[in-house]
Amino acid sequence: MAHKPAGPRRGPGAPGKPGETHQHRDRRERFERARRESLRPSDDDAPLVLYGWHTVKAALENPDRAIRKFLATDNAMRRLAEEGVTPRVAPQIVRPGDIDARLLPDAVHQGFYLEADPLTPLDIERVPARGIVLALDQITDPHNVGAIFRSASAFGVTAIVTTQRHSPDAHGALAKAATGALEHVPLVVVQNLGRGLETLKARGFMLVGLDSEGDGDLAALDLRAPLVLVLGAEGKGLRQLTRNLCDHLARIDLPGRIKSLNVSNATALSLYVASTRIAARTAARQT
Repeated sequence: MAHKPAGPRRGPGAPGKPGETHQHRDRRERFERARRESLRPSDDDAPLVLYGWHTVKAALENPDRAIRKFLATDNAMRRLAEEGVTPRVAPQIVRPGDIDARLLPDAVHQGFYLEADPLTPLDIERVPARGIVLALDQITDPHNVGAIFRSASAFGVTAIVTTQRHSPDAHGALAKAATGALEHVPLVVVQNLGRGLETLKARGFMLVGLDSEGDGDLAALDLRAPLVLVLGAEGKGLRQLTRNLCDHLARIDLPGRIKSLNVSNATALSLYVASTRIAARTAARQT
């Protein structure tokens, strides 16, 4: 009888991933242990980790971002100098492998690594009653939320509202996907999204929930500012209580065979539609 080829030996801890070397698995396990430690209630002072060119450059340029540690390679520092960026914190010059050891194997750091304090969230009562606000209803994937921040920055979003629970921390992979947008878009953190939406509605915001089964196309709505676009997690969508609080439930009508989009892509398209409609309404009033 033929013998089944032996697979790679696995040490204790989390199962390895296909094609993962022992070195990468060990590094991932160390990272996961450190991450779990940082989430313990007794370690509330744990810093946020930021890495990558755009993320770190934006943090260095933000005077409100308190930086605890800055690691960079020689090449990274030359790039900062070429861009005319003078770090507010003296860097510790390291080799790329020193940063690799602090991150997951697939993290692309480009020679930049920061440990920093979180930015102070904006109180929901102080969100300016203008423009567009995004509200995230239990969107937990950090890459999606990071991409949403990036689109929000591009469209000049007033703020992003999320919850203390069922939302990813604003650092690491989220910050990398946001490419510096965490420094540009105010974040509002609420304990209860429903109460947060009620607060915004009482202040005159129009609430529109994005839902594939919405009553009509977002582009057909008479949108006005201040506006809240409410987005739900992929698969689950908006929770029923969230849906009930919205003034309208709208969908995005697509002409192609595929009728749904990744939530971050849907956000970008929704922001384009909403900002265009609001601008048209404003122009019509001025004529």
